[in-house]
Amino acid sequence: MTDQAQGLRKKILEVQSRNAKTIAVVSGKGGVGKSNFAVNFSLALQQKGKKVLLFDMDIGMGNIHIILGRQPDRTIADFMNHRDTGIDDIIFRDGEGTSYISAGNGLQNIVEWADTDIERFLNALSELVHSFDYIVFDMGAGAARHTLEILMSVDDIFVVTTPEPTAVTDAYSMMKYIYMRDECKEFYLICNRAENEREGLETLSRLKQAMGKFLNKEVYLFGVLPEDSSVRKAVTLQVPLLLSFPDSAIASSLQRLLKQYLSGITTFTPAEKKGFVSNLKKILFRRNGR
Repeated sequence: MTDQAQGLRKKILEVQSRNAKTIAVVSGKGGVGKSNFAVNFSLALQQKGKKVLLFDMDIGMGNIHIILGRQPDRTIADFMNHRDTGIDDIIFRDGEGTSYISAGNGLQNIVEWADTDIERFLNALSELVHSFDYIVFDMGAGAARHTLEILMSVDDIFVVTTPEPTAVTDAYSMMKYIYMRDECKEFYLICNRAENEREGLETLSRLKQAMGKFLNKEVYLFGVLPEDSSVRKAVTLQVPLLLSFPDSAIASSLQRLLKQYLSGITTFTPAEKKGFVSNLKKILFRRNGR
């Protein structure tokens, strides 16, 4: 009985001390592999023993369930519309340890929510940040008004682009949009579908130079993911890349990115942060004039 009590106390302390790192995965345009990256990066974190929640914020167009090969039967809309539905009730879990929430259309009118709705949502998020080590938000392509509050509240922003000129231009526009609202946001740049390492690094360097020249903003060149047919095959199989093709070139590159991120090697100077939920609360109530 004593051992059980000690184990319970240890578990409670672990939950109380946990404060999830929040990450938003964004892109300037669709079709750059953003959702695939979000799914597999989250899975890679899980494989390292981290407790991860993947939150699909691509309102009305989310495709994480397709990549995972699973169809969640509840979304954030069910949580908001049914008072007897708890936040844990809408978390989908599969045998691989994936924890996933579908936004559906439930956050589309977030800026129009009543105070009680906002408080309930914030309380739910407070539960989540103390239950997970990482929360990864797969944001919709481009900037959307109904998810801006989430974007402005996270710790880190991963920006996914490809070498395609329009993708690079749109990625810069996306970062500029965010920067104009919060100059302190930290950007991690990822070039996906590069023909080789050189092409990927040149793409990221152009973005870095543009951010420095026009906005005087330092960004971090996170890494390059190669063009790899394994990605398309994994999507067809509806099994995440890291599970279906763990020895592929892109899987190896993604693991290197993860190792780099977990090591804490960035060019940023650590800054004091108030925390995801407190940031979001401040933004939501300010936007609603309260």
